[in-house]
Amino acid sequence: MATVASQEDQQRSKLEMDPIRFEVIRSAFDAAADEMGAALRKSAYSTNIKTRADFSCALFDAKLRIIAQSFSQPVHLASMSRMVPNAIRQYGVDKLDPGDALVMNHAYRGGVHLNDIVVIAPYFGDEKLQGFVAALAHHVDIGGYAPGGYCISTELYQEGIILPPAKLVSRGKIVEDLFQVILANIRSPRQSAGDFRAQIASSLLGQRRMGEIIRKFGEETIETFVDELIDYTERWSRQEIAKLPEGVYHSECYLDDDGITDEPIKLAVTARIQGGRVSYDLTGSAPQRSSPMNATLTQTYSPLAYVIKCLIDPNIPTNEGFYRLIDVSAPEGTVVNAKAPVGVVGGWEVAMRLCDLTFRAFSEAMPDRVMASTKSINCHMACGGEDPRSGEYYTFIETMAGGYGARPTKDGLDAVQSHIQNTENSAVEETENNLPFQITRYELIPDSEGAGRYRGGLGIRRDWKFPDHEATLTVFSDNRKYAPWGLFGGGNGASSRYVLDPDGEARELPSKITLHLASDSVISYRTPGGGGYGPSHDRDPEAVLADVLDGKVTAARAREVYRVVVDTVHRCVDFEATRKLRDDNR
Repeated sequence: MATVASQEDQQRSKLEMDPIRFEVIRSAFDAAADEMGAALRKSAYSTNIKTRADFSCALFDAKLRIIAQSFSQPVHLASMSRMVPNAIRQYGVDKLDPGDALVMNHAYRGGVHLNDIVVIAPYFGDEKLQGFVAALAHHVDIGGYAPGGYCISTELYQEGIILPPAKLVSRGKIVEDLFQVILANIRSPRQSAGDFRAQIASSLLGQRRMGEIIRKFGEETIETFVDELIDYTERWSRQEIAKLPEGVYHSECYLDDDGITDEPIKLAVTARIQGGRVSYDLTGSAPQRSSPMNATLTQTYSPLAYVIKCLIDPNIPTNEGFYRLIDVSAPEGTVVNAKAPVGVVGGWEVAMRLCDLTFRAFSEAMPDRVMASTKSINCHMACGGEDPRSGEYYTFIETMAGGYGARPTKDGLDAVQSHIQNTENSAVEETENNLPFQITRYELIPDSEGAGRYRGGLGIRRDWKFPDHEATLTVFSDNRKYAPWGLFGGGNGASSRYVLDPDGEARELPSKITLHLASDSVISYRTPGGGGYGPSHDRDPEAVLADVLDGKVTAARAREVYRVVVDTVHRCVDFEATRKLRDDNR
């Protein structure tokens, strides 16, 4: 009878948590996660973290269930929900003490690519484990074959130092032996050491805030809150998923190549929506390659969960209650569920394409909720060399923005990061002040949009010059051979291009290559535009005129593709000529 009474008491406790208290506690944990993120960003050394915001923070309960996450990188939302529990279970909870913190990046132990390193700290209150906090950040260098960790690898060991769950902080002090081993494998140890310490500081702040919340509301109240939060999220998510059209949806596409061979990589996704759940099957995707273009199951799960999150109420919390309704089946030994030891540094390129592919799979059933293909690439530029000003070795990573896909009622955005990628650009002034290269061009690319009733966003051109020193640079991207697709009669966006010495030899490069750059070399990136939505001859002529006047679309393209005649002298549409041109076209 005692067990029954205990269960009844627990249920009564849940019911007694009124909505106001529930929201107050939820907001407190959300604020703690956001404060962790702010602390990490303000104390980091690298541009990639402090400026581009390539990090995420989260708080977990003692059962390793996510309570709250900072608003940083969507790509980390689902990945942290898998990385952190895996790391703790592998290391062993019983081996953790107050003041400890683990470090982990192992791709084949629940992680993603090696650059994404997570620091995890347990929180003990009254000598009892009451939760965990985690700070995940993309490190600019992690060793490996080429600066930045991005390289044309054949196996994981070439991509950088591999860290299984290990104690980086013991009882409040950094474990110097391990810390020095890590830094000895990194090309820019001063910068990376600062980023690690920023992660540790962020975790300490998270512990402090978690303790304050638990002491204020009580441990039992917080346990009840987490149970209710997850149940509440599941109920809400199931209700929203049930509103989506039930059925089975399928789509396929190709990535350029694997960087080792020229053979394209096939991706296939089949989605089933039924009974308030979503099940994905990626059978038909290409076998894994001895290359960097493979994804772990964690990397694959993240974009597929993200797509559903976009299709339902955006206010739904992101935790186990949502994730338990998303099932992913990916055959082991494929590019979407790789087995050791193949490389995975390109796994986020695979994941990015899975976003657009899955939206396309749902397009016929949900035309009012999806967009045409975005730039659909992360588009990395990773480089390193000796700074001629200081003699210190530097490393740098940048991801390029591009066009967003056109939407059912709006144009795609120009020059943005898309989907699971939420990083900012590196400011020209800051970059040139801290690093020994120059950004000589940074501009929108006219006519790169996918034409349509609503056009795709424009891609960008960004050129770097390396004065007075040699450098090693890796182009790591895609969509050079396969352009972003349009929907419902919309045109494709422009493909990407990578050009060495653009004002001289203008050598076209593949989308994946590591180069040795001579002093004063220039490398030019041209990113894809987004796909269009609907037929281009249905576009409002005034919208075409605005694009021509803004320099986004040339008058020649306006006439040829949109069938709109622009009088560039008087800066207006020639409506009579346009009507005739469109009538003749029909």
